[in-house]
Amino acid sequence: MAAFVDRAPFTAKAGNGGNGCVSFHREKFVQNGGPDGGDGGHGGDLILLADENMHTLLDFRFRSKYEAEAGADGSSGRRQGKRGESLIVKVPVGTVVRDKESGVVVADMYEAGRQKVLLRGGRGGWGNSHFATPTRQAPNFAKPGIKTERHEFILELKSIADVGLVGYPNVGKSTILSAVTAARPKIANYHFTTLTPNLGMVRQHGQDFIMADIPGLVEGASEGAGLGYDFLRHVERTRLLLHVIDASGSEGRDPAEDFDRINEELQKYGDLADRPQIIAANKMDLPDGETGLQMLRDHIGDKYPIFPVSAATKQGFEALMNCVADTLAALPPMAPFTEEEMLPEMLESTGFEISKDGKIFVVSGSAVTQLMDSVNFSDEESLNWFHRTLRRAGIIDALRAAGAQEGSTVRIDDMEFDFVE
Repeated sequence: MAAFVDRAPFTAKAGNGGNGCVSFHREKFVQNGGPDGGDGGHGGDLILLADENMHTLLDFRFRSKYEAEAGADGSSGRRQGKRGESLIVKVPVGTVVRDKESGVVVADMYEAGRQKVLLRGGRGGWGNSHFATPTRQAPNFAKPGIKTERHEFILELKSIADVGLVGYPNVGKSTILSAVTAARPKIANYHFTTLTPNLGMVRQHGQDFIMADIPGLVEGASEGAGLGYDFLRHVERTRLLLHVIDASGSEGRDPAEDFDRINEELQKYGDLADRPQIIAANKMDLPDGETGLQMLRDHIGDKYPIFPVSAATKQGFEALMNCVADTLAALPPMAPFTEEEMLPEMLESTGFEISKDGKIFVVSGSAVTQLMDSVNFSDEESLNWFHRTLRRAGIIDALRAAGAQEGSTVRIDDMEFDFVE
């Protein structure tokens, strides 16, 4: 059986845009064919697909870097470069994608078959045919394609279930799941028998819902104690919590204290303690079951419904499952996580910065780097276009405001120029 992995790093990059082409029409008896350089193709997108046949993020432990295909360069005859193929990356249903640096959710793959464009490919650059004007009839430069950046994400798998079984280790959650569903989780009389969430389908009065057996929580789980961090995330999507308590106190614990401590951990982790709860007082077949049940009723009162059950003898589940089904029918569906469009499109940047390195004025920024890639410095028309673009972008004014004067040295990328008004 494949190992269960519910958190994994993910590095993604959309395809670069292809470069525009510098070309001039060549044909017999046509002496002055105009510019006919074609545009570069757009880079491929990186797309996520929620696949219901995947149940773990194990694949991303072996391969964590994914890159879409780049667009092809343009060519002569105004032929546009081929668009890069988009890359579809399959993830399990319930996967949440977070930006590694900021922690914001950029994608929630909460539904089977859902597709999400995580990163858009770079636009292809213009060929030199776009730069022809009545006064510039033979432009000897073109525009490069947009270069995309590599981004790091964290994938988190949060189980998709309507009902989450929570409680201390060894209180009978797995036995209850096996009693009411066809699921066959590992069952044994020791702590942390369950190490991965187990899902089962329940049919009650014609209504189907999914129940998840969440590995046992311990005090301090919200701070990472036991298996806390690893499995509290699987409770986040559940609409209803079925809180299983050992009413018999077979391990020397007080049932009322168990109830309080588990709810404290749920509260610390988030708003989980505010979810609707139903209490299953389990192990009623043991000698002190009735005593513990009465302690729970005195402690909880009417806050939550309490159902005495015995997973070992399979008694009491009809009334419990009826209550679960009726409660779910009245609850709204769980809303997906709010996504933030961190990178709605890999657009050309227009930002730049002016700094000083001694007496040298340094112009930096991704827009400036792209501009430098567009210029043919051996062509006078291209240089004139470069200077006009600097003026239109406000870089000349920004340099003047920073103190640059006629003849001052300006560095852009690896090239140095004299400042000329």
